Amino acid sequence: MNKKAWQGVIALAGVSAFALTACTGPTGGAGGSSAAASGPIAYGTTDKVTALDPAGAYDNGSFMVMNQVYSFLLNSKPGSADPVPDLAESASFTSPTEYTVKLKPGLKWANGHTLDSKDVKFSFDRQTKINDPAGPASLLTNIESITAPDANTVVFKLKQANDQTFAQILSSPAAPIVDDEVFPADKLLDDDSIVKAKAFYGQYTIDTYKKNELISFKAFPDYQGVLGKPANDAATIKYYADPTNMKLDIQQGNIDVANRSLSATDVDDLKKDSKVKVNVGPGGEIRYITFNFDTMPFGAKAADADPAKALAVRQAVANLVDRQSIADQVYKGTYLPLYSNVPSGFLGANESFKDAYGDAGKPSLDKAKKVLADAGVTTPVSMNLQYNPDHYGKSSGDEYAMIKDQLEKSGLFKVNLQSTEWVTYSKASRADEYPLFQFGWFPDFSDADNYLTPFFPEGGFLKNHYNNPTVNDLISKQLTTVDKTERESTIKDAQNALAKDISTLPLLQGAQVAISGNGVKGVDSTLDASFKFRLGTISK
Repeated sequence: MNKKAWQGVIALAGVSAFALTACTGPTGGAGGSSAAASGPIAYGTTDKVTALDPAGAYDNGSFMVMNQVYSFLLNSKPGSADPVPDLAESASFTSPTEYTVKLKPGLKWANGHTLDSKDVKFSFDRQTKINDPAGPASLLTNIESITAPDANTVVFKLKQANDQTFAQILSSPAAPIVDDEVFPADKLLDDDSIVKAKAFYGQYTIDTYKKNELISFKAFPDYQGVLGKPANDAATIKYYADPTNMKLDIQQGNIDVANRSLSATDVDDLKKDSKVKVNVGPGGEIRYITFNFDTMPFGAKAADADPAKALAVRQAVANLVDRQSIADQVYKGTYLPLYSNVPSGFLGANESFKDAYGDAGKPSLDKAKKVLADAGVTTPVSMNLQYNPDHYGKSSGDEYAMIKDQLEKSGLFKVNLQSTEWVTYSKASRADEYPLFQFGWFPDFSDADNYLTPFFPEGGFLKNHYNNPTVNDLISKQLTTVDKTERESTIKDAQNALAKDISTLPLLQGAQVAISGNGVKGVDSTLDASFKFRLGTISK
């Protein structure tokens, strides 16, 4: 696909979620009709599970499984990013700071326990109380309190009025509802205990579970949520250490769908294979380098701590990285250069890094030399840079080798490049073990705020010790600004402020890609701007 076409695909992510409502699939959700479900379908991925407990994971691999077995107060139908009632019967603002949800009556977990307002209040309260470093609690900062006046009613009291994202938050990774009779209130529950307790209410329950090897699901007949009856009666997820083996399995028909993450070369090769189909959906995924403000060169806890020199190092890196070369040479145009913290296609997106660093998007050695010299930094600067070789795809190795080469060719840096597998990496990266590290973001929902609030106010999910009160105020302001033009301007101001500090260095923006075998239906139905992969849409 050419660059223009990819830009068109990616731009879909910023189209109003409501505009996508009518795309594909019956109105009843995944299965949506009374047609008999197909036999089991097999899904393959390299995207590992961190945890099945929603309080302990904030990554796409874990959330993909959660979406199959948990429900939300609000969710979106396939083909849409618009939150609509799921467990809820109704949901709306009853005052500017109160959001009231009425639950469907008579709901029961797969284990027979009653599912009611106690479970809902419990689920959100424990997210906040546990506040696990690898969890999504940062999405819930606007919740002041939650009450459950009766079994079918939940009232969220918000700190800031008119929260423009709250409905989306209720369908996000922070919002799967869990069984209060199974999960502890103040600590995480291990995967095996969750599976054994059958603490599920979704399109599926988990039948067998071998973490990051094989998960088998079976359709849950009592599910009454918005996704409807799944189009298949059972499904499996097979986890691959090597994407090459996953590519071979989809070509040979051993799996029905391959998703996250094949290399750009593999995807390009598969486009020529008549036995498979390459499905492409709206973008929104971004890749970036995160700077740990404590442990990076001249960071706050370094022996030679100096905030001016640390900023100069970040600015020099920003002036040297050649995004276009990485996009062209490593990703063959399946990713595009990204010059801001909010990707193109979303409200308020600009190119603040292109304006502030390099030469109109190209690297500038002169600017890099100048910022270091002006700050009194002796070169070459030694720097530890960590990346992950599995979660973000096999091409990550080539991407970061290229970044190392770009930095070292300048003569200004000496880069120690290391890699770590995902389960360890996801925790260590936020535990001060990596001074500079790769990260990517697959959005929770289709709004610019989802690229701001989770990360930057007081260090957010990244735990990289970044904190700028001006940035905090701008992000807080845009969240509750009803006027679209004013909100757009504030989002731009936030990006410009972030570009000055460089908490993260945006690199690339991509699209959703999944490979399916001939005769497999429904993959394109779930590749929408909700960014949720639903096994229930797939049949054969």
